[in-house]
Amino acid sequence: MSDSADGTERTGSPAATDVPDGRTAPVTAPAPPPLVEAAWLYRAGEVCLEELPMGAAHALAAGWDTPSLRELAGLPRRAVAADIRDAFVAALEELGIPLPDRPLSLRYALRRLAVRFAAGEVGLAGTASDEWAEVEAETAEERAFLALLPSCACCVAYTLGLDDKEWEVQLRAAAQDLIARPAVGPGL
Repeated sequence: MSDSADGTERTGSPAATDVPDGRTAPVTAPAPPPLVEAAWLYRAGEVCLEELPMGAAHALAAGWDTPSLRELAGLPRRAVAADIRDAFVAALEELGIPLPDRPLSLRYALRRLAVRFAAGEVGLAGTASDEWAEVEAETAEERAFLALLPSCACCVAYTLGLDDKEWEVQLRAAAQDLIARPAVGPGL
């Protein structure tokens, strides 16, 4: 990640880059503000509640401030999950950050997984989960990527009929295709 001239954090590179299979990776859009992305990932069930108080503390340090955000930042990591959830949702309301609908947030989380896999942040085993069965794919690229996500990594040969090497090649290609499409998500 790099900081742009205007001080906002950006992901990706300033220009398209070559990827191993000869394709050109698109320029990655600027990262949404952390609390906005957290709202989207929260709706998708992809947020570790224990991390929200520290995220709130970072938001306070960055100049965001509401009573509920201060309350959330003051909670310990091991606070009661319902207390963390309530403070987080209240802070979002006070900041005017809407919670997206679940189907859209799941599509955002799926694309985020594709980006993280393509960047090497997530391995093959990290892509396998039965949670992805809930995604209501709307594009051919989403459907192609989803079709390569088994419910568990140990069953790839059984469920997809692929060995690990072929699975990785196909999943990487599907991830690149999905990343090349316009994104859904915060501020997009």
